[in-house]
Amino acid sequence: MPARRGTGSRALVAALLVALALGVSGSAAAQTTAALPGPPPKPAVVDARLGLHPDKTRFVLELSDAVPFTVTVAANPYRILVDLPELIWPGGGVPMEGKGLVSRYRYAVAEPGTLRVSFETVGPAKVREAYWLPARDGHQPRLVLDLERVTPADFQRVAAAAPPEPKSAARAANATPSPAPFAPLPSLPPAQVVPVAIPVAPPVATAPPAAPKAPSLVEKPLVMLDPGHGGADPGAVGVGGLHEKDITLAAAKEAKRQLEATGRYRVRLTRDKDVFVRLRDRVAIAREADADLFISLHADSIGSGSMRGLSIYTLSDKASDREAEMLAAKENRADAIAGMDLSGENQLVASILIDLAQRDTMNHSKRFAKLALDNLGREVTLIPSKPHRQAGFAVLTAPDVPSALIEMGYLSSKQDANLLVSAGHREKLGRALARTIDAYFKWLSGAKRD
Repeated sequence: MPARRGTGSRALVAALLVALALGVSGSAAAQTTAALPGPPPKPAVVDARLGLHPDKTRFVLELSDAVPFTVTVAANPYRILVDLPELIWPGGGVPMEGKGLVSRYRYAVAEPGTLRVSFETVGPAKVREAYWLPARDGHQPRLVLDLERVTPADFQRVAAAAPPEPKSAARAANATPSPAPFAPLPSLPPAQVVPVAIPVAPPVATAPPAAPKAPSLVEKPLVMLDPGHGGADPGAVGVGGLHEKDITLAAAKEAKRQLEATGRYRVRLTRDKDVFVRLRDRVAIAREADADLFISLHADSIGSGSMRGLSIYTLSDKASDREAEMLAAKENRADAIAGMDLSGENQLVASILIDLAQRDTMNHSKRFAKLALDNLGREVTLIPSKPHRQAGFAVLTAPDVPSALIEMGYLSSKQDANLLVSAGHREKLGRALARTIDAYFKWLSGAKRD
């Protein structure tokens, strides 16, 4: 099982921030009597990030300790506001660029003891879900907010919802984790803001340090399947009016079913219905989810009906060089590699670090492609010339997620088209893909041991 991306660095940042807070508190206590200890250290922000999903924008705030929170909405302009106790958050007061529904976000002290995170949204939006994830797998407790777009009328209905009965901030802060939800902080009265009731799931109490998990409890690898095209983008149109977007979605769902049936993998789709997802967003979805492998499924069409067969693409060296240049640009350095912030590095150093990460990722991608052709070639026809090809597809440019694009056949070929609409053929493809993924992670485990 490959190590999770960025978990070690985030845990280290958390430890340093908490140690800093404890050190400040301890020095203050040394100047007082033992009967008057200093206040407990404030929770520290380890990481804050926005992630794109087909139907929502997700905000994750990783903290050294779980805290109570409330959510409110505001109009003119549209905003979502989250109130928390004061936190140690280096640099968080500077407006940060958004993604998806969020145009930008920042925090400010709303009143003594209360910090407010303000999300400016591109239109009316609401929080679909808000919950805590307990500390695990090298992560500290994480507050997760799922934001979704709503109509103006729906926004007004959300704003009209009655708030929960408030309890004091002191009671909420002093409460120990228990099966009951956290008590919300008192709602603040900003203009045009109406409190919205949000279910707050309690974090599970963090256990004391224990022995490493048994292998059976290690988190399963996450495979991200990407059905090409979708929504307003039908992709290739084949014989009989077949749309590539329908073929790829059906194939991805079958592959997901078979992979999950093995019990060895977690599997997600970049889209699970007929919706349009931008190419860069597909890569962002995989990176945000900490995917261990990204596989994009397609079915091409050309002018000749005689050309048929499966092929697989990985990122070309030239495309990799261009991507490294782009990622090394100042506005793209932050979080370019597994949570590493390269914004403090000069252009040359950032380019070298990104290039090294990409080379390793590309080698893993090429290994997967070789294994895929070995296994898929037993089940389906491969194109006669160079079935492993390299190109600069945008969906292959994640610098830290091994990625491959599989062209399952040609919709312009009547024979391939008839196969790709067949459930039996898609089942064969799914079996071969599952064997490939088994072989890849077996190879990866051996490579890590070496």
